[in-house]
Amino acid sequence: MSLTPINSGWIEVICGTMFSGKTEELIRRLRRAQIAKMATTIFKPLVDTRYSDTQIVSHNQMKMDSRLVESSPEILPLSQGSKVVGIDEAQFFDNDLLPICKELASNGARVIVAGLDTDYRGLPFGPMPELMCEADYLDKLRAICVKCGNPATYTQRRTKDSEQILIGETDIYEARCRNCFEPPNE
Repeated sequence: MSLTPINSGWIEVICGTMFSGKTEELIRRLRRAQIAKMATTIFKPLVDTRYSDTQIVSHNQMKMDSRLVESSPEILPLSQGSKVVGIDEAQFFDNDLLPICKELASNGARVIVAGLDTDYRGLPFGPMPELMCEADYLDKLRAICVKCGNPATYTQRRTKDSEQILIGETDIYEARCRNCFEPPNE
């Protein structure tokens, strides 16, 4: 029995809070595919320019070249010929991401998607809930709570900004456990 599909594509989802290692894990999987000489294409949303316009970059500075796209429909034509398709920061994409991932997988691609499962309010974020339901493989990563050291599954926003998308790092966000998370009063 094989643990991965044979002669078929599939969808892998890596989710969790900020600082849990999602992009690092995405990069690890993509590097292994590249070592195996598999045609690989990597995407990130236009809105995420924290570290680089041309690379996905983890918080610990691991990097891989990627394509910056404004919306998920751009992914399909740019993925032609790829056996492995990586998508980082999936929560920032539109709801067309799920059917695109399904089509890629139906065409035989291994699709690896990484993103936040919840926003700073603790609510489902973007297309991630649907992607998690459709995933053939699902990994939910945890960070370490900055308050108590327990496993963290929430992203605490440290500012009063109320828009759902606010790009930032440790200057704006912290990883928190369920007990230390303080949802905003809106």
